[in-house]
Amino acid sequence: MGDVRKLHHTVPKFYLRGFADHREWITTVRLPGVKTYTQSIEKSAAINHFYSIDGHPDGPDVFEKALSDMEGDAAVVLRAIEDGDWPLSEGQRGTLAMFLAIQTLRGPDHRRSMEYLAAQIARLEVQFTGRDKVQQWVQKRYGVELDDDEAEKVWQQATRPGGPPITVPPIAHIEQIVHNAVKLLPYMLSRPWQLVRFSRRVLVTCDSPVGLVPAEDREPWEGVGFATAWGITYPITRKLGLIMGDVTPIIESGYPAEDVRAGRLDWVERGTTSMANFINESTVNSASEYIYRHPDDADCLPDSLPEPRLSNLSVPAAE
Repeated sequence: MGDVRKLHHTVPKFYLRGFADHREWITTVRLPGVKTYTQSIEKSAAINHFYSIDGHPDGPDVFEKALSDMEGDAAVVLRAIEDGDWPLSEGQRGTLAMFLAIQTLRGPDHRRSMEYLAAQIARLEVQFTGRDKVQQWVQKRYGVELDDDEAEKVWQQATRPGGPPITVPPIAHIEQIVHNAVKLLPYMLSRPWQLVRFSRRVLVTCDSPVGLVPAEDREPWEGVGFATAWGITYPITRKLGLIMGDVTPIIESGYPAEDVRAGRLDWVERGTTSMANFINESTVNSASEYIYRHPDDADCLPDSLPEPRLSNLSVPAAE
């Protein structure tokens, strides 16, 4: 079975290389920017056993190895872009879109969102059930018998605003990645893709580098998703950025969807300062905990960075 991979990258090492120096060192900025450190890409965006599936017949690192295979295909496409290929073929476009869909779902922020949602559902269920029937609820849902003291502890934990402490195992996270990645593809493939090449300005990346740009007419209380976003951004390297643009003009004009998916509306543009700021701002806003940049690129970050966003979900506490 060979050596088991223990350190799992939540952002691919080959991708981070595009933002590192010649030694393959990259600077990590922990939001809101108070802590900054520089280290090897080998140790960046990596968590021990993050995707491990205990007891799997092909080894606990089977999904980590599957990710590596997919990343290898994506790396070929990104190298082709660096070498001047654009627009991409339909196959290359599909490979890159799948890579971005999986990147959107694979990080710790997404797993924490799953845990948060599960905790909120449990909180609502317990509150609806009532204190007197907590023991029956636990018995029915988990097959565990509780005494009165244990039931009181469950009640206190479950009715907190954050809900009870729930840990989502790697296998549940992986199942959601596999299930939902394909669902995201149409929202990327149906957009016009703009490649931006920079000569003087530079880009940064982060732990959740696929950014969603809200529409200008979005209300403050409205969320933004792949279907409703004005655009989608992705920093490919320090010098290359991808903007997946607005679909509204395409829909209104009746332009054939198959031609859009084939890349016939894709184009390349020379990067400007405003474009670099636009993509970097989207990347910073997309970050969960960490921004990654070249050690020499401190000046490309805004002076004020957001607080960490550990979960993508926020559910108001019940009164």
